[in-house]
Amino acid sequence: MTDPITDMLNRIRNAQAVSKETVAVPFSNLKYEIAKILEKEGFIKKVEKRGRKEKKFLEVTLKYFKEKSNRQKMQPVILGLKRISKPGQRIYASTKKIKLVRGGYGMAIVSTSEGLMINKEARRKKLGGEILFEIW
Repeated sequence: MTDPITDMLNRIRNAQAVSKETVAVPFSNLKYEIAKILEKEGFIKKVEKRGRKEKKFLEVTLKYFKEKSNRQKMQPVILGLKRISKPGQRIYASTKKIKLVRGGYGMAIVSTSEGLMINKEARRKKLGGEILFEIW
């Protein structure tokens, strides 16, 4: 696997496509920090570390809206994910070039010198960095 972040995003996207309640993602500290940010911002219900030593994984509990129709179909909270910076082409942005995602309805995860944070927080702290992905 050349890009573990894309793998994590694809697992979440695929699990929501079939209305799964949880999804297992191989553990890494970077993926755990990303999942904690998504939990804090309300895109997922919760994230937990599971397993031991080499068999560690993250259990991500997904979040859904209930539609107001008769069929009670579950609508996922995450409507879209887009990977920006890829292993073959890293995308960096200064403070002034970090933009709003979907007019402020979405967010971007930025890797700064002070750690991972959302685009609004990076602009507030006047930090630039690598834009990992956008979510809305």
